[in-house]
Amino acid sequence: MTEAYIYDAIRTPRGKGRTDGSLHEVTSLRLSAQTLNALKERNNLEGHAVEDVIWGNVTQVMEQGGCLARSAVLASDLDERIPGLAINRFCASGMEAVNLAANQVRGGAGMAYIAGGVEMMGRVAMGSDGAAIAVDPTLAMEKYFVPQGISADIIATEYGFTRDEADQLAVESQRRAKQAWDEKRFAKSVITIRDQNGLEILSHDEYMRPQTDMQSLGSLNPAFQAMGEQMPGFDKIALMKYPHLERINHIHHAGNSSGIVDGAAAVLIGNKEFGEAHGLKPRARIRATAKIGTDPTIMLTGPVPVTEKILRDNGMDIKDIDLFEVNEAFAAVVMRFMQAFDVEDSRVNVNGGSIAMGHPLGATGAMIIGTLLDELERADKEVGLATLCIASGMGAATIIERV
Repeated sequence: MTEAYIYDAIRTPRGKGRTDGSLHEVTSLRLSAQTLNALKERNNLEGHAVEDVIWGNVTQVMEQGGCLARSAVLASDLDERIPGLAINRFCASGMEAVNLAANQVRGGAGMAYIAGGVEMMGRVAMGSDGAAIAVDPTLAMEKYFVPQGISADIIATEYGFTRDEADQLAVESQRRAKQAWDEKRFAKSVITIRDQNGLEILSHDEYMRPQTDMQSLGSLNPAFQAMGEQMPGFDKIALMKYPHLERINHIHHAGNSSGIVDGAAAVLIGNKEFGEAHGLKPRARIRATAKIGTDPTIMLTGPVPVTEKILRDNGMDIKDIDLFEVNEAFAAVVMRFMQAFDVEDSRVNVNGGSIAMGHPLGATGAMIIGTLLDELERADKEVGLATLCIASGMGAATIIERV
């Protein structure tokens, strides 16, 4: 089978996903187009250089509706002969775009692809597209649907994680993210977003709160306790599904959950011949990809079984992985991953994660692949695994290896 290589990986800074966020006036289309242009310029992609642009985004309505991928190509400087495919695997959309592109290359369906995603959470509200698992009672009641925050608290209850442990992880995420920015560890990948006059809008992740400490987090109320214990009473639904739990321990709040932000990311993937034709040197090969379905109520445990699957399918062991990127959707997600595999935290999310920098849904999967690649190079390591939990009970993973 043909090898699929990563030639480049870039991302925008993450802007606060609200009206006073620096990227708020930039549409999903324009942020996507700027990201594609940056990748094109950095790699001199002239003409019909890639087979397709595969672009993930979760809330596919309003400006993020239609086939945003194709619109982004047309709004960019890419050749109009390059088509576009919009995909949605919830929080893993950006990763699934990369994995799909890699497997197309490996299967011989084109020499190269651009893959990634975007989410303007401050402009297109999360959940505004509706979702059958949440709003159709014939499905929601049958599958014991609860919101993701309740699912995160179920994980904490089931696996014995305390609020202090979750807050400690959050404080460490903030510390690591600040250190990464201070040491310019993201300099190779983060592009500057500019307005139509070429003036800088944003060049850094603005959601970060490096002053966060245990005391400041201790003052925050659990974010999902009211909806769990009062109206609409999701705890009762959870306890119907998991009667062995006496109650749900609500430990998550705004400070130890991922931030609502705007952002985009893109990865250039191709075979050996593509690199030779364009004078590009591969940075890593995509060694393996995987996805899996999981329990839709607890929902966010997917990184564990999908990691087990990707390792098993490729004859690997957890000890074969040097570094991990596990999306910090909620603190308990990462804690469960480290608990399940007995992985020390010094190998997981070395440069902070979505608790500190934010989680732009459709872009995050591509972002963490790029972050993983940068860190493998900086630390002179060889093999890394990136994984995300996914709404409604799924998991996705990618293993990359430096070349």
